[in-house]
Amino acid sequence: MLKRVRDRKLNPAQILVLGLLLTILIGTLLLKLPFASTMPVSWLTCFFTATSATTVTGLVTVFNGTTFTLFGNLVILLLIQLGGLGIMTFAVLIFLLMDKTISTRNRLMLQEALNQSTIGGIVRLVKRLFIFSIVFEFIFAVILFFRWWHVFGPVKSLYYSIFHSISAFNNAGFSLFPDSITRYVDDPVINVCLCLLIILGGLGFTVMNEIWEKKKWRPLSLHAKIMIIGTIVFNLIAFVFIFAFEAHNTKTLGHLSLGGKIWASVFQGVVTRTAGFNSINIGDLKPETLFFMMIYMFIGAGSVSTGGGIKLTTFFALLFMTGAYIKKQREPVILERTISLRDIFKALAITVIAFAAVLFAIFLVLIFESDRFPYLNIAFEVVSAFGTVGMSTGITPHLNPASQLVICAMMIFGKLGPLSIALSLTSATRDDIRYPKGKLFIG
Repeated sequence: MLKRVRDRKLNPAQILVLGLLLTILIGTLLLKLPFASTMPVSWLTCFFTATSATTVTGLVTVFNGTTFTLFGNLVILLLIQLGGLGIMTFAVLIFLLMDKTISTRNRLMLQEALNQSTIGGIVRLVKRLFIFSIVFEFIFAVILFFRWWHVFGPVKSLYYSIFHSISAFNNAGFSLFPDSITRYVDDPVINVCLCLLIILGGLGFTVMNEIWEKKKWRPLSLHAKIMIIGTIVFNLIAFVFIFAFEAHNTKTLGHLSLGGKIWASVFQGVVTRTAGFNSINIGDLKPETLFFMMIYMFIGAGSVSTGGGIKLTTFFALLFMTGAYIKKQREPVILERTISLRDIFKALAITVIAFAAVLFAIFLVLIFESDRFPYLNIAFEVVSAFGTVGMSTGITPHLNPASQLVICAMMIFGKLGPLSIALSLTSATRDDIRYPKGKLFIG
């Protein structure tokens, strides 16, 4: 028995799960060091913060800007970068720097981490992934640096610009301002920089790689086209709905000028699917706006991106599958391309597992908190954790320890993805056995 356990090899999904958990554990230990915080912090606070940073979520139980020292915030920033690019990606980069050969097993783990269909060109993709991240973070950090120069001076503006650039590109939503960026609600430079960083990070590295290689629309893959079109359409819809719902809400957009309302609606529309920044107070939003945002947070960003959720392409696969069934088509077709049955099954599995996990988490938090907070606020926090978004109605710091652990579990679940979690808990089964067909009455 012991020999079987010892000889058993972990599959790529299990290694990814263990790698993420180990990173969170190390982050927790570093944040617990006496010189990492300005005041005594509990183990749970350190664990929650490390989990939120590593899963690039942004939910916090304490304000990191004042609770943690420069060292503590640098640890958070490192965890964000590790979580955004992927732990396996960094491991491979270290191997490459040491001039080591990347084994087939490591390539398979990268294939799992980056959700690729083959291992061909996987190392080249990792190199470009790292280059894209550094270049985009550097460019926008420079712009933010000059924007904040006259406000904070050279040293502090350098620190703030680097922190927010990395946080935005990795869709983490961590900020060094206690009110996120509400003080810059109508500032064009801040809004444009953060929005572009969030969109680029949310598109996905494979899409950026395709755009870099092909440079024209026609040769792009179906995935890249869907991500680009979907991102534009979803952001426009979010802008319209948020502006319409909140334009006359004096607690959010109502007191702003027309320009301020537009900037705030654009910004919140962009961040809702993936990043936890906010330029208006989320807790003051109308119930219909919160519910609309929950839908967006559940859908999330792109595959192989720094964002979470079931992914935009998963949503479109299910949407076109439903349309194909209603129109009595044999197969779903998107942009003159047929979607394989395997991809449809995968999209269904991801959505069902994710939906079940979110409902179960909401149920658990309701058990602990139903007499303290409204149902909508609790559901919003859970969906925000699953989508690794990080927006909050303000109740997260006030949740009891059990509820905070549930939120941590949802952040980890959302970062790894429903299928990675499921595959890490199951072993391969034979698929060469065929059984007689049975009939189910559906609907």
